[in-house]
Amino acid sequence: MTFDFKNKLIHGDSIKELKKIPDETFDLIFADPPYNLQLKSELTRPDRSRVSAVNDKWDQFENFKKYDDFTYAWISECKRILRKNGAIWVIGSYHNIFRVGTAIQNLGFWILNDVIWNKKNPMPNFRGTRFTNAHETLIWASKSEKSKYTFNYQSLKCLNDDLQMRSNWELPICNGIERLKKNGKKIHSTQKPEALLHRILLATSNKKDLILDPFLGSGTTATVAKKLGRNYYGIEKEKKYFQAAVKRLKGTKVLEDDYLDTLKNNRSKPRIPFGSLVELGIIKPGTTIFDDKRQISAKIMADGSIKHDQTEGSIHKVAATILGAESCNGWTFWHYNFNGATVPIDHLRQRLVSKG
Repeated sequence: MTFDFKNKLIHGDSIKELKKIPDETFDLIFADPPYNLQLKSELTRPDRSRVSAVNDKWDQFENFKKYDDFTYAWISECKRILRKNGAIWVIGSYHNIFRVGTAIQNLGFWILNDVIWNKKNPMPNFRGTRFTNAHETLIWASKSEKSKYTFNYQSLKCLNDDLQMRSNWELPICNGIERLKKNGKKIHSTQKPEALLHRILLATSNKKDLILDPFLGSGTTATVAKKLGRNYYGIEKEKKYFQAAVKRLKGTKVLEDDYLDTLKNNRSKPRIPFGSLVELGIIKPGTTIFDDKRQISAKIMADGSIKHDQTEGSIHKVAATILGAESCNGWTFWHYNFNGATVPIDHLRQRLVSKG
């Protein structure tokens, strides 16, 4: 009997439900497990008003061993049900993230990055006894060192005004109309902002991928997955959170498919040496290539190198030398004559790919 895991929310114990899932089912996992905050007393503000902190029973464990046993149990199941090229994200605070990280490494995952989520509007330290805790840590790890995990580098760079996305993210905590409330009170004490999950899913998954959240809470992962055209599967033990997530998903619309495409990574393009085009007769030795304004020209040699005046080498090296730059993408710098039009030589590579 097969079960369709696409776009389902399950009310149940995470570890019990994970055990029911077949091996290698999911492309990506995002986990926001209990932090085991170990709060010893009630938190109050200077005016003696009570702080709405995390003191729920689901976050409480008898001791570190109990928490470690729980951590190894759910992470082991996650590794089993993750596809070979899949990856996992886990978020935590200083209370638990180092213990979680140890489990992740001990169970054979390959850590790719730790990401710091700097909160623009953190809760103050009312007692004045420590630094204000203004960040949480995320661990991103592939299933193994050899996994060909998804990373939409170009999309993240575009998202960040053409700069490489760094591992410190400045994002606000969940508030305003996004914060789910009932009778004026927060439904979930640690609801994550949609902006955080938007960045994670955009960066490390593709359309129609199957995303698992084993601690769904109020449903942020599933909500963002649905908006971005991903398939989701969420598990939540607490009934009030589960019901809130179900209601939230019903009111969530998928973005139009035309707007869900992301930029293709350069590394995802087939790596075809320019010399292969010469070998295959797609472009012949002696052909003249030039820049887009036809002011600079070079000749193609039999070995796939090119020659411009006294400079010779690869299409990339010669272009960089001409520009006085450390590097240059020769595929887009050099052009050739195609039926009277000036076309980048990358067009030749694309023709070869389409033939393949």
